[in-house]
Amino acid sequence: MKLTAAALDTDFSEIQNRICNFIKDYVKNANAKGIVLGLSGGIDSSTTAVLSSLAIGGEKVLGLIIPEKETVRQKDIDDAKAIAKQFNIQTQICDITEALNNLYKSIPILDQKEKLCKGNIKARARMIVLYYYANIQNRIVCGSSDKSETLMGYFTKWGDAAADITPIIDLYKTQVRKLALHIGIPRELALKPSTPALWPDQFAEAELGIKYEILDLILYGLERFMKAEEIEQQLKIDKTVINSIKNRLVANEHKRRMPMAPKLAFRTPGNDFRIPRNIIKGAI
Repeated sequence: MKLTAAALDTDFSEIQNRICNFIKDYVKNANAKGIVLGLSGGIDSSTTAVLSSLAIGGEKVLGLIIPEKETVRQKDIDDAKAIAKQFNIQTQICDITEALNNLYKSIPILDQKEKLCKGNIKARARMIVLYYYANIQNRIVCGSSDKSETLMGYFTKWGDAAADITPIIDLYKTQVRKLALHIGIPRELALKPSTPALWPDQFAEAELGIKYEILDLILYGLERFMKAEEIEQQLKIDKTVINSIKNRLVANEHKRRMPMAPKLAFRTPGNDFRIPRNIIKGAI
């Protein structure tokens, strides 16, 4: 198997259809009125929003633009509004600055210097807003996590990763960008640098320490049980970098799982007691 950019190419028309059918079926089976998602102006949320619009119609998709004073960038808001206008997606701005400030004040041990912990509060506060809209309007919360960042644990547990469905979670970042171009998202936005926007001047590739074009190929190789030596030979990358990514993938497995529980009975909720969403009523 050759690790080249072509290895990640796929039939994006088929991918679009499968994702759209997934979204459409889930909303229908849940008897929901539509989708709500965070619309940040970034590539992942924009792609997810557009796929949702193509699946069920933009009038049933609500993109919440959730700025806060410390990280707000007008360019991101403009990009979010532009993609919403292009695909007839409904929007609502929810500024959480005051809510965050009050929340910070309510935590006696809060350390403003601990930007990661403080940033995670922001991600979880955004999800509170999303789930309020979902509750009050009978909508499905649609997450926009991609495969690259999910495998690397580059997300906030119970924050941006909290959702009812995650339509693009099985696509690497470079695949998401290609899918975005395929469905009509402007090139400038499709290639826009990714950021969780948890603190000023935060960019994903800088924090990950590697370009997505290389990261995705390494993860692709690891997913297919390739040895680090083989990946090193093909990509001409030091094996220590590959092992570092592999170690991070393993170390963050806890973030991708439901809470662990001891096995005490015949069937355990969330483990081996799981019911298909389309099960016939009264079958158990």
